[in-house]
Amino acid sequence: MQTIQVIHPLLPVWNSESRILILGTMPSPKSREARFYYMHPQNRFWRVLERVFGEEIGNTIEEKKAFLLKKNIALWDVLKSCDISGAADASIKNATANDFSPLFESAKIQRVVCTGKTAFALWQKHCAPLYEAQFGVESICLPSTSPANAKCSLEMLISAYRAALR
Repeated sequence: MQTIQVIHPLLPVWNSESRILILGTMPSPKSREARFYYMHPQNRFWRVLERVFGEEIGNTIEEKKAFLLKKNIALWDVLKSCDISGAADASIKNATANDFSPLFESAKIQRVVCTGKTAFALWQKHCAPLYEAQFGVESICLPSTSPANAKCSLEMLISAYRAALR
């Protein structure tokens, strides 16, 4: 698959009451096409959140945003831009991080939850030294909900996310 430069096309989801910031790496081609996060039909992110909170989220972008905000969850990605092949995090090169200052200055973020090892590594490299010390937040690495993470069952994901989000 061809490597292309991707500039993050999606706005973050958050408000002043957001307490937990969930971060991926970069939206997949399917998510960029659908214009929202975790929209690949085999990605388990939304199913995991439904099970963690015991509520149906709905299928529309507006329903997903409303759910996140009701649960005081902010959603974004670590990267502003990178070179990437398809949705393969392992292929990421020339990464530039998003500027999280407006979010941390306006919201009440207490915990950063990264959805996978690559998102966590990028957060640790580009962002954690600034934001964790300045704003007193902790960061956690959770398993990826991507279909590429087939070794992690839905039940394992639910258990890990429940512990971090409750």
